[in-house]
Amino acid sequence: MRALCYNGIRDLRVENVPDPGIINPHDAIIRVTLSSVCGSDLHLINGYVPTVQSGDILGHEFIGEVVETGPQVKKLKKGDRVVVASVIACGECQHCQEQSFSLCDNTNPNAYIAEKMFGDSGAAIFGYSHAFGGYAGSHAEYIRVPFAEKGCFVIPEGIADDSAVFCSDAFPTGFMAADMADIKPGQVVAVWGCGGVGQMAIQSARLLGAERVIAIDGHEERLRTAQMIGGATDILNYKKVNIQDALKELTGGRGPDVCIDAVGMEAFGEGIGYYYDRAKQYVRLENDRPVVLREAIMACRKGGTVSIVGVYSGFADKIPMGAAMNKALTFKMGQMHAQRYIPRLLEYVRDGKVDPSYLITHRVGLEQGQQAYDLFYESRDHCMRAVFVP
Repeated sequence: MRALCYNGIRDLRVENVPDPGIINPHDAIIRVTLSSVCGSDLHLINGYVPTVQSGDILGHEFIGEVVETGPQVKKLKKGDRVVVASVIACGECQHCQEQSFSLCDNTNPNAYIAEKMFGDSGAAIFGYSHAFGGYAGSHAEYIRVPFAEKGCFVIPEGIADDSAVFCSDAFPTGFMAADMADIKPGQVVAVWGCGGVGQMAIQSARLLGAERVIAIDGHEERLRTAQMIGGATDILNYKKVNIQDALKELTGGRGPDVCIDAVGMEAFGEGIGYYYDRAKQYVRLENDRPVVLREAIMACRKGGTVSIVGVYSGFADKIPMGAAMNKALTFKMGQMHAQRYIPRLLEYVRDGKVDPSYLITHRVGLEQGQQAYDLFYESRDHCMRAVFVP
């Protein structure tokens, strides 16, 4: 089959690789029909995750059709149209039983790598480096899905492919950002980043009762989309205003109740702090550019919550822990628990409360893989998300 493979920093190529087969009786083979780029892929492609190897197939946000199932798969059948959770979970360990699927104990065969990096290992993730299991990703014609009954969800009739694909990752990630912040009706939420995950976090915050949602980004078209489609009540362009001052002004000097970081380790920004991070990251003295995280901590009101779903991979520098401690902030973070949220989110989509299909700005074949990621990374041609049609 054809697959989009990593061959080095910003070097993706389509290669012919062996078709996947059933290895475990709980597996299913899926014919991929749509597979989206994701901001977290960029961390691999740009060389900030060391356990990516030449030949690895990228991609973790996808839908497809079931073409084969293992003998222990009883709830899926050939021909089912399914959305697949990007994190791989067994469904049986303590963390899965507690609905914390991204912390699964049993799906990462390379847990020893993650343990050296993070002190412990979470769940495996499709196409997301060998530290996260080394599983082949979804930018391919076919993919093997382990623990298929736990990770595959049949897409209800009436939901278009373009809407369903983001229930794999972007929508559950954005929803979890709002959900774990325990947003209460009437609260003010600030969301940094208006890419796919940020757009979904904005809509989710509104769904959960936020009275005001302030969207922050450096691209005017994304801010306008957040306001016109996502329901953001206020928009701030960090290239034009001082974010700390603007948030104080919008909240009567108090600060937002909840600050969501939907950007993570490759944040863009302004000022000396940003260029300090860029310089350290360029010479590999730091993995992360935590511009947004610093801003969120400083902006959040006393006793508020900072919710982090943007990915960080290493040792972030100059984090204002003094502010966090003395303002009694609550930190919530993590890779998202897709299996917990996907059924609920499919209902939102089916009922017309959210339609994530507007995230798609480019539809391309695998052969345009590197160009699509370049467009996405550089936000050229108004690229919000590119999807591959293998």
